[in-house]
Amino acid sequence: MNDVKTPLFRLAKRDELGRGKVWAIRAGSIIVALILGCIPMLLTGNSPAEAYGVILQGSLSRPIYIKQTVKIAIPLLGCALAIAPCFKMRFWNIGAEGQITMGAVAATFFALNFAKTIPHVPLLAIMFISAAIFGGLWALIPAFFKAKWNTNETLFTLMMNYIAIGIVAYLQGGPWEGRKGSQLIPMFQDSARLPTVLGVHCGWIIVLLLVIAMYLYMNKTKQGFEIAVVGDSVNTARYAGMNVGWVIMRTMFISGAISGVVGFMIVSGANFTLYKGVANGVGFTSITVAWLSQLNSFAMIAISMMLAVLEKGANTLQTRLQVPASIADIITGILLFCMLASEFFINYRLIFRGREKKEVEA
Repeated sequence: MNDVKTPLFRLAKRDELGRGKVWAIRAGSIIVALILGCIPMLLTGNSPAEAYGVILQGSLSRPIYIKQTVKIAIPLLGCALAIAPCFKMRFWNIGAEGQITMGAVAATFFALNFAKTIPHVPLLAIMFISAAIFGGLWALIPAFFKAKWNTNETLFTLMMNYIAIGIVAYLQGGPWEGRKGSQLIPMFQDSARLPTVLGVHCGWIIVLLLVIAMYLYMNKTKQGFEIAVVGDSVNTARYAGMNVGWVIMRTMFISGAISGVVGFMIVSGANFTLYKGVANGVGFTSITVAWLSQLNSFAMIAISMMLAVLEKGANTLQTRLQVPASIADIITGILLFCMLASEFFINYRLIFRGREKKEVEA
């Protein structure tokens, strides 16, 4: 009778695992992902080994490919750094896409109107600062409503993405339209473009500096400690005398400001113009980067590069083996799913009915 009532298996919280076991589980998840990724390749009549080789060749085999891969990784890393303090605080900022877009809008305004009157370096500095302020203010709106009326930040920040995209769509076909009827904003002049360092725009230097700054901010400052306390327990934070509403708004402004800087780097270092899809899903993909890295700033570098390798390699896979773009997306999705699933097994374990009895008897 007890066997009927007892579930076949149940979940239990694991005791803290050693670092070796944690990384063994993560490595195992990657192996499983690579095996599962063979299935769509076999279904399309291609060799999985050749396909994986093409992905690596297309992203890392030549200097020009490496540069393109780094370009993809820069906004991913920057945006993951932006949302990390929010997630540490248990404020689910899903609006990085919109914050990137509004930062790009601010930078574009100065690029279009002052490129001929302001010298190169001061113009870039103004674009940088204005993008940070615009992105921060855009993020501050849902933060204020959360602090004041405890609104749902997930829905609020998500909906604001579409407002930002709508604003750019209006600018494309309205005040900032270049040639009449083109629905295109003019390309930036050279004075509004980021200089290149080692063949890639200097945004990679900016994001690496942000990695160090975010690590120090989160782990060595009073503000970082307050973020951690609010994330653990809002009541504890209030009992300790913290102004929770202020912590929320301050953290979101910083998050939005960094996202705005990412928008500046995209329009000034990669695209050289603004369009409504300027964020290109970076705000959503960076959530995966942040979670897979466990909000560790330095781990984000590796995760961002891995996703950039997959994205760049998938493009090569599509052209060289004539594989549909959807297949490349499926392989990427399988890898991300398995890596996220590994975090579940790091924190929880399955206990089956028979095994539970043996553990109790022992």
